[in-house]
Amino acid sequence: MSKIRVAVVSYGNIGKFSVEAIQAAPDMELAGVVRRAGSTGNNPPELANVKVVSDISDLGKVDVAVLCSPTRSIPQVAKAIMEKGICTVDSFDIHGEEMWKLRSLLDETGKKHNSKAIISAGWDPGSDSVVRTLLLAMAPKGLTYTNFGPGMSMGHSVVAKGKDGVKDALSMTIPTGTGIHRRMVYVELEEGANAEKVAKDIKADSYFCNDETHVIPVPSVDDLKDMGHGVLLEHKGVSGKSQNQLFEFHMRINNPALTSQILISCARAVLKQQPGAYTMPEIAPIDYLYGDKEALLKKLV
Repeated sequence: MSKIRVAVVSYGNIGKFSVEAIQAAPDMELAGVVRRAGSTGNNPPELANVKVVSDISDLGKVDVAVLCSPTRSIPQVAKAIMEKGICTVDSFDIHGEEMWKLRSLLDETGKKHNSKAIISAGWDPGSDSVVRTLLLAMAPKGLTYTNFGPGMSMGHSVVAKGKDGVKDALSMTIPTGTGIHRRMVYVELEEGANAEKVAKDIKADSYFCNDETHVIPVPSVDDLKDMGHGVLLEHKGVSGKSQNQLFEFHMRINNPALTSQILISCARAVLKQQPGAYTMPEIAPIDYLYGDKEALLKKLV
């Protein structure tokens, strides 16, 4: 069988780990990496033998594009690529109304251009969403708490770094229990930047405004960076009429490495769907896996 040709769009932390995950997948080949114009001639050593372009059309046949761009650029980037008939997967990480707007936009685009998308395919939203779904299947009544960290939030760090006056930023997520979190944002300021204004701009952003947020200027953000993260999912509920069913799901991970692996598993699954847009809980788990379906089921069931 021919291999799935996968393109990586944008090359930051998630892009780097996505390339590695594609290269490790026996059923995939890397079509190339798409970087913004001006970056294609300044590539890191690991891309020496990889085709790097500024337009995905220059890569020839592409089955799936893995979108590693910042979340707020995903709607525009995904729509443009799907209009070319190429499937997409992304790790859009804004929960709530914005996610459903994206799903609606890409669902309409996919059905019109015979392409497919899996959105919000990270670990939260993403694989944690699947776990929450299974917990509800096991105990339909009850409460679920999702506690992140402690660890670096890539999405929040990117948003903080994008504020005027910020040279670099690290946003740490600190769980305080029952799904409530504190954001510790360490910022390396540009020369002459006003620390109070920077803090005000960060706290006003929708990524931060609903959490307790502390903005702390530091001499060097790089000295503080650690890409470790984690989650503790807790569910206490009722199975049938039986009370006090208790469940926990706990993990400690390298944040971009896990996000990238989930994206690549979704790149496999998206090709098995009908045109339109999907979230991870809508996909049969077997679709994420490489190998013969019957053999996998015999091992897993």
